[in-house]
Amino acid sequence: MSAETDTNVEMWKIKKLIKSLQMARGNGTSMISLVIPPKDQISRVAKMLADEYGTASNIKSRVNRLSVLSAITSAQQRLKLYNRVPTNGLVVYCGTIITDEGKEKKVSIDFEPFKPINTSLYLCDNKFHTEALSELLESDSRFGFIIMDGNGSLFGTVCGNTREIIHKLSVELPKKHGRGGQSALRFARLREEKRHNYVRKVAELAVQFYITNDKVNVTGLILAGSADFKTELGNSDMFDQRLQVKIIKTVDVSYGGENGFNQAIELSAEALANVKFVQEKKLIQQYFDEISLDTGKYCFGVDDTLKGLEMGAIETLIVWENLDVNRHVFKSPTTGEEIIKHLTKEQEKNRDEFIDPASGAELEVVSTMSLLEWLAEKYKDFGANLEFITNRSSEGAQFVKGFGGMGGLLRYKVDFSQLVYDEDDEDFWED
Repeated sequence: MSAETDTNVEMWKIKKLIKSLQMARGNGTSMISLVIPPKDQISRVAKMLADEYGTASNIKSRVNRLSVLSAITSAQQRLKLYNRVPTNGLVVYCGTIITDEGKEKKVSIDFEPFKPINTSLYLCDNKFHTEALSELLESDSRFGFIIMDGNGSLFGTVCGNTREIIHKLSVELPKKHGRGGQSALRFARLREEKRHNYVRKVAELAVQFYITNDKVNVTGLILAGSADFKTELGNSDMFDQRLQVKIIKTVDVSYGGENGFNQAIELSAEALANVKFVQEKKLIQQYFDEISLDTGKYCFGVDDTLKGLEMGAIETLIVWENLDVNRHVFKSPTTGEEIIKHLTKEQEKNRDEFIDPASGAELEVVSTMSLLEWLAEKYKDFGANLEFITNRSSEGAQFVKGFGGMGGLLRYKVDFSQLVYDEDDEDFWED
């Protein structure tokens, strides 16, 4: 589960990075986008940059020439930090951008993506090119396919846009016997037995290919075929229970083998795209169920959810991926204590939030960061799983509007209203 959560967090970070890079604009062609695939050589890229430096020295406009040369130099500096290309490739963005205030600001970012990036790219432009990063966001879930008809079966997997055939199996099944007499019954019985054995064989192979270490290694299963074998397999007692619950769709294809595999992929494309969507709906539905059953094992809103986190009560933390709340850490001028406030853009406009109520002096700002970033870094310390959701499904939109876009499923029941009273009582006694 935590590996899946990690990927979700990595994806969210990349989405955020893409957003900020796409907004950035610069003067002239001084913004460099450089993507190096895994098996490439640093030396080749360094040589290419050196050649580019030579070419850029001839740019007529002085301002543009200097900013391009400066960007190429920062890219070269970034490459020196690596003695070889990391396992998943390397992404470098360097350049001078114009901020909202109209000032120039140097940006240089280099990182290894969380999964292999198979594009090679070098571009100088007045904007950063993030198309290569968008590929990383395409779902990397693996789906298993079983194509089964009277002539044989094919086992395959599809991940992103790559398909792989794991195994092929061909069979000779007896045809229906038309001649009468006593033998017709015997033939029919033998035929049934052979078909039964064939279904059992396919069910056994499915376990071998799609279950490793007692865990299903695919996100979903698609059964396809021309006859009713696929339905028979799906409903059969011989088919492993763990795989049975993973069946997303059963499709009718007009061929067997590889052609059938291609056709099955086309026919089930929509179902595959919806899996992430369905998982999200399932998660939020589970959250709504806890609320409607009034189990007390849920929390919502920024304050309660953070209290639940600190207590270690939250098992699954659910956050809207575009939650616009900042975490401000202040220092009180009178007591020197740290004060933490979580404010939305609207609340930040209110100056009272930045004033110390005791002395009326302004609070000293220690740090400000997005609450989402803070959660993405710290969620493991609280022993929670972090799930980012969108507001594209009706459930997601309801969660964002009605529950403030942040909530959690708890390990045990917590009464948040009690927590508040306890703190007040303490203050009362101290007074």
